[in-house]
Amino acid sequence: MTNRTDLEQSVTSCLGGSPSSRDHFPDGPWQFDERVVAVFDDMLRRSIPAYAQMRDLCFQLGKQFVQPGTSIVDLGCARGEGLEPLVRHFGKAIDFLGVDLSLPMLAAARARFACLDASSHGDFRQLDLTHEYPQARASLTLCVLTLQFVPVERRQQILQDALAQTCAGGCLILVEKIRGATPLVDAMLIQLYRRFKRSQGYSDDAIEAKERSLQGVLVPLTASENEKLLSVAGFSEVECFWRHLNFAGWLARKPG
Repeated sequence: MTNRTDLEQSVTSCLGGSPSSRDHFPDGPWQFDERVVAVFDDMLRRSIPAYAQMRDLCFQLGKQFVQPGTSIVDLGCARGEGLEPLVRHFGKAIDFLGVDLSLPMLAAARARFACLDASSHGDFRQLDLTHEYPQARASLTLCVLTLQFVPVERRQQILQDALAQTCAGGCLILVEKIRGATPLVDAMLIQLYRRFKRSQGYSDDAIEAKERSLQGVLVPLTASENEKLLSVAGFSEVECFWRHLNFAGWLARKPG
């Protein structure tokens, strides 16, 4: 199996590397446009504590639920980072589908996967989850840092649609930025998170600019609110498998 270093070198050769996100100062409401796409991989690693560990856990846990004759679906696939290790691992034995609203993100994902010769068993599509859910018989669905950008009132329906499109015994992996359970804890987590970003090379001006840009665009819920959404949707065995500061990930299995 290809190791993580090989994966990163392969992606770098396909996409030409990733500029530093420290130079990106959003000047309006957050958008996943060409400027964000160009620095996106660097941005994630500098902005999310233990990001590499989270991605590896999504792969290591998720691959155990993949069933022959089914699909892997990535909701908000961005540049395809979550799908790539799974597609490399399973090859043509499994179909995959990545959906995203951002055309620049989809273009970058297609460029990434051009190195894998995977077009015969997978696809990337533009799709707005607030109006449509992809039709696919999935044994594994990834929803990593995606639902937080969807209007809160639409999130329950999306998770119910995900359950309906998941085969028995399959699972959904949900990763979200979260709020603290109380205002005091939330404020403490935010301060620690800002300290983390400073340690990654972001200036106070850059941190403040991004926070302003994301206000009203990224709306986090508490951990318990996310768990309730999963349970109400009908998923069983909802388990938190990863948490760092104000980020958390859950594995939610469909009964069967």
